[in-house]
Amino acid sequence: MAELKTKPNRADVGKFIDSIADAGKRRDSRALLAMMQEITGAKPRMWGASIVGFGTYRYRYASGREGDWFVTGFSPRKQALTVYLMCDVSTQQPLLDKLGKYKIGKSCLYIKKLADIDEAVLRQLIARRRAEQAP
Repeated sequence: MAELKTKPNRADVGKFIDSIADAGKRRDSRALLAMMQEITGAKPRMWGASIVGFGTYRYRYASGREGDWFVTGFSPRKQALTVYLMCDVSTQQPLLDKLGKYKIGKSCLYIKKLADIDEAVLRQLIARRRAEQAP
């Protein structure tokens, strides 16, 4: 079985965010960092070279493959800020209808900039995901 390339590491989250060339993405990344840390109560941790993750959970597929992954996180990608909610985002349609301008993936949101969305709604989405992972 292939090993995951994206793993938690000891890279400095602050330095990673400071290195973001685009000032708007850097500002939005700092806002997401503060928001996710507040909601999850978890310290941020780099996963791979470009994902900031919060918390961890253990997953196991029917195939027997298992591993650890972050509960929620984000990555300031070139095209958009990717917000990882690690759930089937489409099940959150009532909130998504209020979110604003975004694109959707199976378990993530693609947001050009935080000004395009209602941050209170994003907070609710993150908090719901956090509640799902509570012990």
